[in-house]
Amino acid sequence: MPNLALDGSPPLRSTPFPAWPIYGPAEEEALLAALHSGRWFLADHIESFEREFATFQQAAFGIATSNGTTAIQVALAAIGIRPGDEVIVPAYTFIATASAVVATGGIPVFADIDPDTYNIDPASAEAAITEKTVAIIGVHIAGRPCDLDALGALAARRNIHLIEDAAQAHAAAWKGRKVGAIGHLGTFSFQASKNLCGGEGGFIATDDEALADRAWSVHNCGRSRTGAWYEHPLVGSNYRISEFHAALLLSQLTRLEAQTARRSENAALLTSLLDQIEGVEPLAADERITTHAHHLYIFRYRAEGMSRDRFIEALCAEGIPCASGYRPLYGEAAFAAHFADYPLTSAYFGGPPDYRGVCCPVTERVCASESVWLTQNMLLGPADDMRDIAAAVAKVLAAPKPA
Repeated sequence: MPNLALDGSPPLRSTPFPAWPIYGPAEEEALLAALHSGRWFLADHIESFEREFATFQQAAFGIATSNGTTAIQVALAAIGIRPGDEVIVPAYTFIATASAVVATGGIPVFADIDPDTYNIDPASAEAAITEKTVAIIGVHIAGRPCDLDALGALAARRNIHLIEDAAQAHAAAWKGRKVGAIGHLGTFSFQASKNLCGGEGGFIATDDEALADRAWSVHNCGRSRTGAWYEHPLVGSNYRISEFHAALLLSQLTRLEAQTARRSENAALLTSLLDQIEGVEPLAADERITTHAHHLYIFRYRAEGMSRDRFIEALCAEGIPCASGYRPLYGEAAFAAHFADYPLTSAYFGGPPDYRGVCCPVTERVCASESVWLTQNMLLGPADDMRDIAAAVAKVLAAPKPA
C-alpha cells in the first residue's frame, strides 16, 4: 500500500503545472500601442474588442464593462429590474451572481442544482417562480453550459428573462452555438483566473438590439449612443472598461481557441482515466454540450473511509493542487445582514427575505462532501500531467485508512 506525502513520504509530483496568465511580446506590444495612442478612453481598442469578442461568441451585440460583476448589474438594469423584484440564481455559484441582484435592488431567490452537472436545476428554478420573478440567471459552472433548452423554454413560458452568467464559459457552446446570446443577455468576466484574462474586465452579449442599447446606456452614465455627451435618457453609472484592458484582451483572444482545444483534449483524457478509479466520478456527459470551456475540472468524491476534505489535503500534498470550491451561497452572512431591516416584502418568502430557512439539499451535499476542483491552467500542459493527476488520485485512495 502506498504511503502518502501527507504522512512524510515523497510526493508523487514535484513539477509545477503551467503558470497563469500566459503572455508574451504580443501582450506587451498591445499595451504599448494603447499607451502611445494617447487615447485611453472609449477609443479604438474597446470598439475592436467589443466587435471581435461578440463575433467570437456568435452574438450580434457586445458591451465591454469594468468587470464581470458590473456586467451582471448592467444586464439586470437593462431588463428594467425594480426594487423588490425577484431573480432566481443557483445556490452553487460565486457570490457576484447574487450580489449583483442585491446591488440593483432585487431579491435573490436560490434554486438547487442538478446532481449530475452542478448547474441550476430547471425544476427547482420553476418551483421558485412567483409573480415578482423577473429573471433567471443560468450560470455555466466550470465552463459547462447549463440546460439552455429547459431554461429557455421556462423563461418563455413564464414571460421572464433568461440571463446567462458565462463568467467561466468563454468559447463554450451549446448544440453548436456559443453561449452568451442564447438567452436574452449573457455576461462574461475577464478577471485574472478566467480563461480569457485581462486582469479585470467584463462583457455583455445579446442578440436583442433594444437590450444592447439599454445596456450600453447604463454602462456609460446613462448616455444615448446617438445623443449629445451631456444628454442622459437613463440613470446609469460608469461601468466602462479601459483601453488598456481592451488592448490586452484583444491579444489574449488570439490564444483562446487553441487553449480551449488543449483543455478539452486533456479533460477528455483525465475523464477516461478517472473513470477507471473507484471512489471518484466525473460529472455526467451531455451530448448537447458541444464545447465545454473547462474553467474548472470538477469531479465527485465518492469514497468511504476518508473524508473529502482529507482527500483534498492528501492530493495537494502529492503535488496536485485542488480545492473543495463553493459553499451554499444562501448561507453567506452578507444576505442576512443586507435584508435584516428590508422595508419590502417578498412574494417568495411571504414577507421580508429571510435566508435562515433556505436549504438546497444537493448543493449542501456537494459543498460538504463531494466536489473536488482542479483549475483550468492544469489542463494546459502535456498529457502526462493528466496521468500524474490520475495516479495521485489512485495513490491517495489506495492508502491505508485509519483504523
